[in-house]
Amino acid sequence: MLKRFLRYYAPHKKMLALDMLASLLISVIGMVYPIVTNRMLNDFIPNKMYLAIVIAGVAVLALYIVRMLLRYFVQYYGHIIGVKMQSAMRRDLFSHLERLPYRFFDNNETGRIMTRLTSDLFEVCELAHHGPENLLISSVMIILSFSYLVTIDWILTLIIFACVPILVLVTMHYRGAMKRAFNDRRQSNATIKAAVESSVTGIRVTKAYTNADMEIEKFSHGDDEFVDASHRAYRAMAKFHSSTSFITDIFNIFILIAGGFFLYFGRISFGDYSTFIVSVNLFISPVNTLIGFMEQFQNGVSGFRRFVEIMDEEPESDAPGAVELTDVSGDIEFKNVSYSYEPTKEVLHDVSLSIERGKKLALVGPSGGGKTTLCHLLPAFYRLGEGDGDITIDGKSLNTLTLDSVRKNIGIVQQDVFLFAGTIRENILYGRPSATDEEIVEAAKRANIHDYVMTLENGYDTEIGERGVKLSGGQKQRISIARVFLKDPAILILDEATSALDNTTELLIQEALDELCLGRTTLVVAHRLSTVRGADEIAVITDGLVTEHGTHEELIAAGGVYRDLYSLQFRDSDK
Repeated sequence: MLKRFLRYYAPHKKMLALDMLASLLISVIGMVYPIVTNRMLNDFIPNKMYLAIVIAGVAVLALYIVRMLLRYFVQYYGHIIGVKMQSAMRRDLFSHLERLPYRFFDNNETGRIMTRLTSDLFEVCELAHHGPENLLISSVMIILSFSYLVTIDWILTLIIFACVPILVLVTMHYRGAMKRAFNDRRQSNATIKAAVESSVTGIRVTKAYTNADMEIEKFSHGDDEFVDASHRAYRAMAKFHSSTSFITDIFNIFILIAGGFFLYFGRISFGDYSTFIVSVNLFISPVNTLIGFMEQFQNGVSGFRRFVEIMDEEPESDAPGAVELTDVSGDIEFKNVSYSYEPTKEVLHDVSLSIERGKKLALVGPSGGGKTTLCHLLPAFYRLGEGDGDITIDGKSLNTLTLDSVRKNIGIVQQDVFLFAGTIRENILYGRPSATDEEIVEAAKRANIHDYVMTLENGYDTEIGERGVKLSGGQKQRISIARVFLKDPAILILDEATSALDNTTELLIQEALDELCLGRTTLVVAHRLSTVRGADEIAVITDGLVTEHGTHEELIAAGGVYRDLYSLQFRDSDK
């Protein structure tokens, strides 16, 4: 994991080197004060060397000005390095997320994923910036202060530094507890974000059912977990800091007692004793910095570990030797297809269906029968395993084709339309980002949405809000249809495209869909059987099996499940 972390430093090697050099100089300049103090107390002041006192003071001031500039450089450019590393990680993570299969998003809440993109990577950024600087500055200060104190009195120095092993043991003892506690706290924070994301997205449902109290209760449960985890984390941190701070306080006690005896017996001078006190404080400060760094280190490592967890998820990939799907006619065949989302529960079993180019196949049957699963398998949102059958387009197995080329030739219109925050133009353009304004307008006209758009003050540049909240269901659906018109695929999937609309709106949408289907191989999933009467073939899917297959007239004559479903919906209509 360390090697993967260091890889993000690579583009910033020169700036990092300058940052470390500046940090080193800051440490070296920090040792000037005790040296000058010792010289003043033992030489300049007793010998009344007033000019030397002034020169020493001015020299220290000049060095402190240099140190101020160096600290500015470290603070600014060091943080810039951290931010750029964070940006690189975020881009890598987002790009990787875009390539992960449907299955990953089935099992991971949006709020938790957002946490890893934001707060987790912020902690990594802080570690990336402060980690090397703190380690270098503190280490150099400890070494220099130790070396200088030895020159004054090596016995007193060893007495004081005897506390260091104790400090190391205490740090190691509490480190594991802090690591586990802060990891639990991070998990709880992700739970809260997931709950907020879910509640905000579904706020209209909450209000419609007056279930605000229920949502507050669910949020409070996650918040309570976060508070409990925080109690554990901060208890571990409190033990860590109180124990280590106590040990560092012992340094001062040792210097007071041992130094006092050394001064009393004449082993060291008053100037040396004063210098020792100043220098020991210079030693204690970096020690405390290293102690505080442990918390930051734990947070950063936890954040990077969670980053790596997602980066190690297997992305979608083309099979070896996969080729582009080109010049698509649209012949589709499902050959003995079986599929399971979970090993113990089969959703489809030995399904065999075929659709000739330009024809329309309708899938009907009870909910949960596997119709939508078939629609997800065709564009390879889920992949068939070994021995689970095959799906072909123009006689070519999906396993031999690149995923992008397959999906570019398939258009999907679903019941649950997803529109992105932005303008109407941007959402239609999603079908083909390179399209011209004229092509956008033509697609909108064919989807029966152009006239409505022209009534808006900003026309196609009208903002539609998050998930198209400013639009009606029918308007959102027609924009999604315009998007598919613009894409112009050879194969079309209509998954309950009109089931959530009122009758009047459905008629308008159905006109647009009928035009959209012309010349395209179409797979239709519908509960409203009025929308599939004209299909070239109809397949009844029940419990993952094709139980009936034929035209509308053939299935009515067969008197099976289809006829029963049809009779329920059209009791008073002519068959």
